[in-house]
Amino acid sequence: MTDATPLDAEQLAAYFALKEVGSLLEHAVEQQLRVDGGLSGPQFQILARLAGSPRGHLRMTDLADGLVYSRSALTYQAAQLENAGLITRAPAEDDERSTVVTLTPGGRERLGKVMPGHIEVVQRLLFDTLTRDDIAAITDILGRVRDRMRTVPPRSAAPRRSTGARKPAD
Repeated sequence: MTDATPLDAEQLAAYFALKEVGSLLEHAVEQQLRVDGGLSGPQFQILARLAGSPRGHLRMTDLADGLVYSRSALTYQAAQLENAGLITRAPAEDDERSTVVTLTPGGRERLGKVMPGHIEVVQRLLFDTLTRDDIAAITDILGRVRDRMRTVPPRSAAPRRSTGARKPAD
């Protein structure tokens, strides 16, 4: 392990500002989604990803990778959405080990119900204070950071840790 160089004051300020902005925005979005549609942030993201996919469905592993969400957490959220009739889950036709998640008409309707408020919150809290040049710069900067972070395998592809106690060999 190498010694890490401490963050300087400017780096530390940028890091904390990013964390605070992310937390404030996420909190406001979560509140809006709950009030307008009874959805959590991850549930909204699942519905939005499915709505944005060409055929309205994705494999669970692709959803987990795109959302940077653990398999178990995604499975829990998907079960809640399925129980509410907003998605369906089924084995993939070409690989029964894979699960395909599909947006239902009810899911599309719920997404349409929360989207206007979602857009309003994001616009008001994030974009209203930025110029087009600011938005282009942020997109460029965060895109480069994201791309570098994405060079590491996604969490859903990481090896699973064993949760069971090992039995002694006979």
